[in-house]
Amino acid sequence: MLEPAYQADVVVVGAGIAGLAAAERLTSAGVTTTVLEAAHAVGGRMATEKVDGFRLDRIGQLLSTAYPELRRTPGLDGLALLPFAPGVLLHSEGRHHRAGTPAGVRSARGALHAVRALASAPRSMSAPRRTIHAPGAAPGRPATAPRTRAGAPLGTAVDQARLGAALARLAHTPAERLLARPELPAARALAARGLPARTIDGFLRPLLAALLYDPDLTTSSRCADLALRAFAGGRLALPEGGAEALPEHMARSLPPGTVHTGVRVTSVATNAVTTAEHGVIRCRAVLVATDARAAAELLPGLRVPDFHPVTVVHHTTDEPPTTGASLLLDADRGGPVAHTAQISRVDPSRAPAGRTLVSSTVLGPPPPDLDTAVRIHLARLYGTPTTRWETLAVHHTPEAVPAMRPPHDPRRPVRLLAGLYVCGDHRDTSTVQGALHSGHRASAAILSDLGLNRPMHSAESLGPAQAA
Repeated sequence: MLEPAYQADVVVVGAGIAGLAAAERLTSAGVTTTVLEAAHAVGGRMATEKVDGFRLDRIGQLLSTAYPELRRTPGLDGLALLPFAPGVLLHSEGRHHRAGTPAGVRSARGALHAVRALASAPRSMSAPRRTIHAPGAAPGRPATAPRTRAGAPLGTAVDQARLGAALARLAHTPAERLLARPELPAARALAARGLPARTIDGFLRPLLAALLYDPDLTTSSRCADLALRAFAGGRLALPEGGAEALPEHMARSLPPGTVHTGVRVTSVATNAVTTAEHGVIRCRAVLVATDARAAAELLPGLRVPDFHPVTVVHHTTDEPPTTGASLLLDADRGGPVAHTAQISRVDPSRAPAGRTLVSSTVLGPPPPDLDTAVRIHLARLYGTPTTRWETLAVHHTPEAVPAMRPPHDPRRPVRLLAGLYVCGDHRDTSTVQGALHSGHRASAAILSDLGLNRPMHSAESLGPAQAA
């Protein structure tokens, strides 16, 4: 039971999805929980900007319908996940190629047959070739609209069968077994498994760049295997309404008055937090659920990882490209754009009626004159002029995604000492799945340490003016 001096059993610092996931588990167990967020909205990096009726994600992390934590988090029961077209669309040598394990593959043998069928399928998606002029192209050197084919650039039919079998095996391999594998940088591990360089560079590299924001494949092979496992076992998807929909659903599932925004925490201890606005708040345990750098400022000595910078450029046009609801990857690495999509074809709520939202992701430091470079590249990728496209926003996040280079422990301790805990994607894997999982690990550790097995009395709350 709460002692009179305590204002909450647990104070969670940060209202990103890791902290909200932990708060949901704690409150469900009857633990009085207060979530403090310095910003004026929940979600952290999962933010969505509204511009003239468009909903623009700041980072645009991709979800997978195979993420188990999306199903295990009660606050996400009402979240609508809208899938992309199956697999991905690769742009290589002026053409589009459909790639990815078809839905419904249940075994490696099934993958062999399915991928062979995909490679030999008729060109039902082929678009007529037409001549266009890309912005910035030299006079007399027209660009050609890409044609769509299945199979290439995955290599020969045998190469494609091997890839399909490898993805099917990953989809059915328990995560703990993947985490027990020898660890290498992803590029070296993939090459050591006998996959041809063309398959790695033409498909796996751009795919993992989209999933992990690491085009050089320096990520731990274990983390790359987990990402490929989710891709092979489900569909890439977006939350309806923008990235912010996910944390907002989670916050609404918490008891009223749990989340308080606009409250800056300046220091933490095992039994209290100090805030700039409300002084000291007493508690029985503190969970720091901020990003890695902010966590290290509150917890000196905590390691700050390297980060992958991400820039997202949003355009609109009233003449949509012909790629539909596909995630389009550049297999040739012929420009700054790593992947792009007509987001409004996947989620119509993100654009006004009659308008198309195209969101494109640039990895690493952005080039000079970013918008021009992106437009030139998009003209080649989509095979359509982009000079009349309107730029809605450019979001650059220098510390968007924590790097996971080996050696990387995706189950880093969440308990620093009794009463003080930490969670976030920097303690697990740098994905939505990893952030949610770390929050659940932290809440389990807190419940175990406090031994709270029955409902607690209501806690003294902050004033109503501070409630989110």
